[in-house]
Amino acid sequence: MGKIAFVFSGQGAQYVGMGQSLYENSAAAKALYDMAEQSRPGTMEQSFSGTPEALKETRNTQPCLYLVDLSAALALEEQGVKADGVAGFSLGEVAALAFAGAYSHQDGFSIVTKRGLLMDEAAKAADTAMCAVLRADRSLIEQTAAEFPALYAVNFNCPGQIVVSGLKSSMTAFTARMAERGGKCVPLAVSAAFHSPFMANASEQFRTVLDSFEVTAPKLPVYANLTAMPYGEAETVRDTLARQMQSPVQWQSAIEQMLADGYTDFIEVGAGKTLCGLIRKISKDTRVYSVENAETLAKTVEEVTANAER
Repeated sequence: MGKIAFVFSGQGAQYVGMGQSLYENSAAAKALYDMAEQSRPGTMEQSFSGTPEALKETRNTQPCLYLVDLSAALALEEQGVKADGVAGFSLGEVAALAFAGAYSHQDGFSIVTKRGLLMDEAAKAADTAMCAVLRADRSLIEQTAAEFPALYAVNFNCPGQIVVSGLKSSMTAFTARMAERGGKCVPLAVSAAFHSPFMANASEQFRTVLDSFEVTAPKLPVYANLTAMPYGEAETVRDTLARQMQSPVQWQSAIEQMLADGYTDFIEVGAGKTLCGLIRKISKDTRVYSVENAETLAKTVEEVTANAER
């Protein structure tokens, strides 16, 4: 067995009820949620029993997802499963850095709460959207996006899946044009044009926010969305994390780099199994698992332990 990576889920994977099972079955998860509830009252209700509409709002989605992502990772550690390195998809990178010790879990919650507010405000400045494009290569997607105003290829997820972000009016025409060219567009459950120039102002404000927190170099390798390489020193953490908001997510490249660095087992921590699917498409020579509740936690611990003993 090679190295184990924890990969932290991103925005769009959220659902009502996420995290409750972990809260009820893991002491580490309970402590994290209780801390967050003191800082931001109502977060547990939004996560466990709120409405899908409220949870979809970026200002709510991000702190709620941070908690389920980090809770799943801490619950795994509680059960004796250790990560050799981590990566997080977009918002998941904030939780990945907290898990790796770049800042405290509480500061991470404050950081992600402010990030969600800034991105929510940016979302209201223009009518924007995101969609995943399937069955088309990168050059065709980038060429087609360039034919429409304020539309950008932003997330390079895996072979055959790239996300486009930008004006909603352009997205409608782009979807029709891609269909003519053999591609398929799937709208994403997010409320803005993330990882595009529409987030530039929010990114600049977020960089200033990060100056008010104690940030250190991560104690584990954290593979960055921006560069597909591990983070460096503290100041690099601040700059890279801020730039990530307005820059493409190089997920496929990051996973390929992790594979080259000896990672063989990837555990998605947090809501859903989206990253498991992307990693399987990037490489069939990996083992993937997911942890989002007590049931999947027990199953993953059993399988990882069995694979380690072989």
